[in-house]
Amino acid sequence: MNKSTTRPESEKRQEHQKHVAIIGAGIVGVSTAIWLQRSGHQVTLIDAKGPAGGTSYGNAGVLAACSIVPVTVPGLIFKAPKMLFSKDGPLFMRWSNFPRLIPFLLRYLRHGNTDDVSRIADGLALLLQDTADQHVATAKGTPAESHISVGDYVFGYADRAAYEGDAYGWGLRRQHGYEFEEMDAERFAEFDPAMAGRFGFGVRCPNHGHINDPGAYVIALAKHVEEQGGAFKLAQATDVQVEDGKATGVITDQGVVAADDIVLATGVWSNPLAAKLGIDVPMEAERGYHVEFVNPSVQPKVPVMVASGKYVMTPMAGRLRCAGIVEFGGLSEERSRGPLELLKRQTAALLPELKYDRIDEWMGFRPSTTDSLPLIGASERHPNVWMGFGHQHIGLSAGPKTGRWLAQLIDGKKPNVDLSAYSPLRFNS
Repeated sequence: MNKSTTRPESEKRQEHQKHVAIIGAGIVGVSTAIWLQRSGHQVTLIDAKGPAGGTSYGNAGVLAACSIVPVTVPGLIFKAPKMLFSKDGPLFMRWSNFPRLIPFLLRYLRHGNTDDVSRIADGLALLLQDTADQHVATAKGTPAESHISVGDYVFGYADRAAYEGDAYGWGLRRQHGYEFEEMDAERFAEFDPAMAGRFGFGVRCPNHGHINDPGAYVIALAKHVEEQGGAFKLAQATDVQVEDGKATGVITDQGVVAADDIVLATGVWSNPLAAKLGIDVPMEAERGYHVEFVNPSVQPKVPVMVASGKYVMTPMAGRLRCAGIVEFGGLSEERSRGPLELLKRQTAALLPELKYDRIDEWMGFRPSTTDSLPLIGASERHPNVWMGFGHQHIGLSAGPKTGRWLAQLIDGKKPNVDLSAYSPLRFNS
């Protein structure tokens, strides 16, 4: 009998195995690493601050599957000035940065029409519709599982009239198949006694959830990557090494990390590297804030979007996090007091009896593109360099699915969906 010439599966996997360098150890980067490892590849995470060192730490923590309505809805251009000049408005501007922002803002506001909003909502729905399931699948078998709570997300309104003022956004959600329950004040109080008397009307969105400690969650996922044989390099990526038109490694301030493929997933800080790779990205830092009330006497049952203030109250492990606000202010690390004080005033008005041990404050940078959609896919000039950034308000929610798609692309398995809406080349003229 002739001996079989078929190679063992282990040899086939080794031949197919790649080493992938991932720039950025936030939720997108670590999710990409996990899915690549599950496909048999080697990974190195590169980050100057460590896992969850940026926006992945300070976000609202909501698994916001229904966040398909962009900021640039029709009529925004007429509402924005009033919001900017009101101390109680959710939109802020660091005016010293305004002249530099004008080209971005003109392109950003241009999308405030029904056709563009419909197209953007299509792209966001495809990315977000199964958010909770994607997080559960990514964290399965890791310590990070304990940080996930799958359940409801609630919008709280002063009254039905305020809810009806948001009819455009709820209509978009309905068109995309999202289910939600309208609640009067009595039903709201029945759903969550801790919120009784605080809202005159509410909307309950099932099949969502939240992370009870986003920083610890991402750190746990990153630790799992290392435990599975992945490497972590605490370094600042400064360039991509290219030989004969192919990227061969990441140049850092600690040396070169050689790689077969490279993933750029470092949020708003991706811009300089993307530009060197020939990717034109009209993207700005949209500064977001949170205040945390440590050991609070009042906690909502589930995350609550306070519609009047455009911010979210999220129950976390030993804390109540109130997060939101939009501030266009560049990459300055200096915090503006206005957004933080607004969050405190609004929370005090809503929860006047709230007691706590202390308040912690945070400010971070959301990577916002002019069309409110992320970049997911390969660079044309260097097809072994992959983009995974620009997720604006939805980075935590969309991170696992983005990472799963990128891992499939790198593995040569094209996802069974049309990713053209997220093309890294869509801004190139």
